[in-house]
Amino acid sequence: MSKEGGYLNTELHFGNIKCTRDMEEVSTLEMQIAERARRNPDEPLTNLHSFIDCRMLNESLGMLNRESAPGVDGQTWSQYCDSCMDSIPELHKAFKSGQYRAPHIRRTYIPKGEGQLRPLGLPTVEDKVLQRAVTRVLTPVYEEVFLDCSYGYRGGKSAHDALNELFHRVSFEGGRYIIDADIQDYFGSIDHQCLREFLDLRIKDGVIRKQIDKWLKAGILEGNQVSYPKEGTPQGGIISPLLSNIYLHYVLDDWFTNQIRPLLKGQSSMIRYADDFVMCFTNKTDAYRVLKVLGKRLSKYGLTLHPEKTRLIELDRKDDRRNRTFDFLGFTHYMSYSRKGHRILKRKTSKKKLRMAMTKMNHWLRINRHIGVKDLIYKVNLKLRGYYGYYGITFNSRSIKTYFQQVKRLLFKWLNRRGGRKWNWLEYRKIVDEYCLLLRPRIYHSYR
Repeated sequence: MSKEGGYLNTELHFGNIKCTRDMEEVSTLEMQIAERARRNPDEPLTNLHSFIDCRMLNESLGMLNRESAPGVDGQTWSQYCDSCMDSIPELHKAFKSGQYRAPHIRRTYIPKGEGQLRPLGLPTVEDKVLQRAVTRVLTPVYEEVFLDCSYGYRGGKSAHDALNELFHRVSFEGGRYIIDADIQDYFGSIDHQCLREFLDLRIKDGVIRKQIDKWLKAGILEGNQVSYPKEGTPQGGIISPLLSNIYLHYVLDDWFTNQIRPLLKGQSSMIRYADDFVMCFTNKTDAYRVLKVLGKRLSKYGLTLHPEKTRLIELDRKDDRRNRTFDFLGFTHYMSYSRKGHRILKRKTSKKKLRMAMTKMNHWLRINRHIGVKDLIYKVNLKLRGYYGYYGITFNSRSIKTYFQQVKRLLFKWLNRRGGRKWNWLEYRKIVDEYCLLLRPRIYHSYR
C-alpha cells in the first residue's frame, strides 16, 4: 500500500487488469448510501443500482475466494480473470438493462456432523461477482435497520461478540431462563413473497429488485436434474446471508424487541447469529409465555421450530443436569463459580464440535501422512492456529488442551503408518517439543 495525495491506495492485480481504488473512496461510497438511508428511514430507496459500475464489479471479482469450486460452467476464478476485461463490461451492461439471467446453481453436499450432509450452492464466478456488488450496495442500507441483537454476517460483529454479550446477560443481569431455539431448514424455508414484502419497505430500485428475483428463482442443478425452488435462498450464494438476515430481522428481531419485550415483567434479551439464536429472561413466566408464541410467530412466515431441539433451559436448576446446559455457536454453556465465588456463565467446546474437529483432523492426517515431517507439522500448526483462533476463549483452556493432546497422538499414529522407519514415543516427543514444535494451545479471546 502507498499514500498518494493524502489517500490510502490499494492495488488489486488479476488477469490482465490492474485495479486501483482509494480505500477512502470505497468508504465514502458506503457512507453516501448509509446517509441516504438515514435521511429517509421510512421511505424505500431507489436508484441504488447507479452505484454499481465496472470498477465496483472489478473490485468485487478481487474479493472472491480464488480457490472456490466452479459453478455449472466449470469456469474457475483465474480463468474468468483472463477474460474479465471483456466480461465485466458485458456483465455491467446486461445487469443495467435487465437482460442478465441468473445461471443455474450447482448443488453439492458437505458434512454437517453426525453423518448428516448440508446442501451447498455453487454459483458461477460471474454470478458471484454481481452478487458481491449488489450486496455491497444493500449492506449500508440495512446496517441502518438491523438491531444490536443480530451478529451474523455483519461487519464489526463476530461470533465472539455474541458469546461475550450472552455471558454478560446471564452472569450480570440474571438472565437464567434460556430459550434455546432451532429453526428447521431455515435457508430452505424462506418464503419468497414474504421476503419481497420485507424488501419493499426499504428497496424499490427496479433493477436490483428484478435481479434478486432472478437469483431466488435460479434453477438448482443436482446431478443431471434441474429443479426450480419456490422458497428458500441457496446456501453458498454471496447475497444469501444478507437476505436471510433481512428476513429474520422482520420476522424475529423487530418483533421480539419492539412488540414482545415491552409486555414482559422482567428483563429479557436475544442474541442471534444468522439463524442460530437464544433468548434470555430473568422471569420464568416470561420465558414460558414467549416460548408459547414463538412457534406461532415463525409459522406465520413459513418457518418451523425443531420440536426436539427447542427447549427452555433453567440454568440454576439442581434436579435435572441435562436442562441446565445448552449449546450455542459451538460451545456448551453452563453455570459455575468465578474465583471470587460469583455465579457466572462458563463455556467449553461442545462434544459434537470437538468430535467433528478430531474426525476431520484424523482424515486429513491419513491422506497427507506422506508429506515430509517438517512440512506436515507446519500444515498441522496452521490448522491448530485456526482452531485456537475460534475456540481459544476464556474458560475453554481445558478443552483446547484436550484437542492439542489428541492431535499430538493422531500425528504420532499416522507418522508410524508411513512405511519405513517407525517412531517411538520418546523420539516423537523430542521432535514435536524441541525440533518442529507443535503449536501449543493458548487463549486468543479473553472475554469477561
